[in-house]
Amino acid sequence: MNYPIYTVDAFTDHVFGGNPAAVCPLQTWLPDSAMQRLANENNLSETAFFVKRPDGSYDIRWFTPELEIDLAGHPTLATAFIIFHHLGHESDQILFHTVKSGDLTVIKKGDLLEMNFPARMPVNCTPPEELLKGFSIAPAKILRSRDYFLVYRSQQEVVQVVPDFQYLNKVETLGVIITAQGDDTDFVSRFFVPNSVIGEDPVTGSAHATLIPYWAKELGKPALTAAQLSKRKGHLWCTSLNDRVTIAGKAVLYMQGTYYL
Repeated sequence: MNYPIYTVDAFTDHVFGGNPAAVCPLQTWLPDSAMQRLANENNLSETAFFVKRPDGSYDIRWFTPELEIDLAGHPTLATAFIIFHHLGHESDQILFHTVKSGDLTVIKKGDLLEMNFPARMPVNCTPPEELLKGFSIAPAKILRSRDYFLVYRSQQEVVQVVPDFQYLNKVETLGVIITAQGDDTDFVSRFFVPNSVIGEDPVTGSAHATLIPYWAKELGKPALTAAQLSKRKGHLWCTSLNDRVTIAGKAVLYMQGTYYL
């Protein structure tokens, strides 16, 4: 059978920026093994699969090249972009149902798509030795939510940090966030994925579910601007809502096609 597929650059207003995600609309779910193999074949940080419900909402799932994950921001933004702009969705809001992260909404506000995610405030932790050895510059503070969360003293340090995956690949975690207060935005970050073909993720929406409540508390304000400082770079507009966060960004279509199973 033939199935449609799109590639969308998320958290950017131009192609080759932000974070590319594969978006795969389905009428019914494929076997998990097939979706995993497709995500591996796509070789992007995430591939999103979604199925429309009779009430107009959607079920969504996300796969990296190696495994299914519980929450992913940029492929959700990319999926919403396709539903709004290419699949004839009539309202300005989309409701997504997930298995592990509850219901997620995306609202179209002009050229911004605003996602509503559960917040994940980081807490104190005892970091493993391999994590401490895994970066060329020592952080000022280490916390953890789903991911390890390393706070640096400046944006310049975040830019200059070099990861050493010889050590990071020994750390049991989905990802490692590094962050600091920004020069031109409220905060900046980078995101690393040990034991993965990804290495450094270009722009990571789910990481901002942790970044936003932390920096909202640190800076004493709920509305924040953010930049993820990968080579592709991404821009985000953020709000802290206590146990929820909103994460907004732009997206552009890079490619559409067909895959064959």
